[in-house]
Amino acid sequence: MKNIEISTLLERMADILEFKGEVIFKINAYRKASRILRETPQDIEKLAAEKRLSELPGIGDAIQEKILEFLSSGTVSAFERLLDTVPKELFELLSIPSYGPKTAALAYRELGVETVADLKKTIENGSLRALPGMGDKKIENIRKGIELRDTAATRLSIGIALPVAEEIIEYLKEKGGDRIARISPAGSLRRFCETVHDIDIVVETEDGAGLIELFTAMPRVTRVLGAGETKASVMLDDRYQIDLRAVAEGSFGAAQLYFTGSKAHNVHLREMARKKNYKINEYGVFEGEKKIAGAEEKELYSFLGMEWIPPELREDRGEIEVAMEKKLPRLVRLEDIQADLHIHTNQSDGQLPLEEMVEAVRARGYRYMAICDHSGGAFYANGLSPDRLLRSIEKIRQLNEKLSDFTILAGAEVDILADGKLDYDDNLLKQLDFAVASIHSAFKSDPTGRTCAAMSNPYVDVIGHPTGRLISRRQGFVLDIDKVIQTAVETGTALEVNSFWDRLDLKDSHVKAAIDAGAVISINTDAHHPPHLEMMVLGVGTARRGWATADRVINTYPLERLKKWQKRNR
Repeated sequence: MKNIEISTLLERMADILEFKGEVIFKINAYRKASRILRETPQDIEKLAAEKRLSELPGIGDAIQEKILEFLSSGTVSAFERLLDTVPKELFELLSIPSYGPKTAALAYRELGVETVADLKKTIENGSLRALPGMGDKKIENIRKGIELRDTAATRLSIGIALPVAEEIIEYLKEKGGDRIARISPAGSLRRFCETVHDIDIVVETEDGAGLIELFTAMPRVTRVLGAGETKASVMLDDRYQIDLRAVAEGSFGAAQLYFTGSKAHNVHLREMARKKNYKINEYGVFEGEKKIAGAEEKELYSFLGMEWIPPELREDRGEIEVAMEKKLPRLVRLEDIQADLHIHTNQSDGQLPLEEMVEAVRARGYRYMAICDHSGGAFYANGLSPDRLLRSIEKIRQLNEKLSDFTILAGAEVDILADGKLDYDDNLLKQLDFAVASIHSAFKSDPTGRTCAAMSNPYVDVIGHPTGRLISRRQGFVLDIDKVIQTAVETGTALEVNSFWDRLDLKDSHVKAAIDAGAVISINTDAHHPPHLEMMVLGVGTARRGWATADRVINTYPLERLKKWQKRNR
């Protein structure tokens, strides 16, 4: 689909207009259209062919013309003209967190900053500090933003890597047929790390050379970095590095273990094996020259006297010691999830009406859900005024009467305001079935105190995306996470693991801290249209990395248990 390409182009037009100081309503119109296209599940080419572009909210005649021009020619003349008026590396500069179009324009006018290299020099020589409003803290944020950008350039979000890996595995299974006995992702992807350097795949086959040939000839392979009898590395779309390892029968488990890692986990295992006079490598477990195991991962762990360790835990953070005692927890699984408790509709900034989002959630086999559209303070997201919220609650109640096997909780994502108050008063909150409280603005205004104050409210069930981070762009609030976790325990409030690929917030280490402290979590997708529901797997993977068990995840509870857990019902 062309949706993402056109969305990116419109976002860049907005950036250029802001850089040039155009009127804000024009800039916002492009940004809104960009977001709508990015989140629209339908193919924009099909909508255009059916003359249905006008059905999309926020897509007026002028933007429709640009969409049609792009679909017919691959470019937009107005965009090309704008490009000629700004520095050639503007978008590289704007990819730096904390360095927006207005700052870029000021640095360009006053200091001649046209490239990332120019910007780095102004930080090093101190000239950036001379700009109006450019204090030490902002400069430090820009410096950290450059570091984050440089790191992101070499890493790939698991939300992008996982679908690519699944597509490749399905292609190889289809084309490889009987030649493939088993195939599996490996590396940091299999461990569900939030970012990966490349995508590792292990395949069990007696025709390694044939599978390597099939792999390197896949559609979208733009470069073959290397290929041999048992391994190959390619670039897909000049963006994704994919490494394939082909192993013979009897070595698949050993190869899975070896290539899944982590390095620290594997080193620890090898040291344990050495002390038992065994040797472990990608081919198996050896006693001298004799191979004694390798077909299954469980065999390898068993030879070392421990139970099998789920890949998400393999970071050498104590999992080996617990496995030796046969006391590893039964981690939460995707099939344990009974509900998604943070869903948006087109009442705020979601893409579909209530009825369609409900059907999409029901189709996943869940038993219930919570509609949590934004509160009124989130004006940028078409947040609901109190009157609109009351009408939404009534509509949900009416729809529930028609459903016999599914329940919709009337909820809200309530903004935690800069002064620490909630965007809805208690009289309104108590009419809800469920409430997620989140910080969306004033990030520097005591986020710890505001979050803890929100948790003291008897009608707040969950703190949404608690640290506010965006993995590719923003490090998150300066938050006393230990205090937040302790307050969550004391007040009986859940902390969210937001499954959106660029959030995964709480992150794995924070989940572990929460679980260790006795807190509970809620794994939600924050879905704005049905494809977002697929990201539940990312949240579950993150929770598993944090040692979370199903009994500590509130949306694994049957509805009656959830209601008994809620503060409002105690």
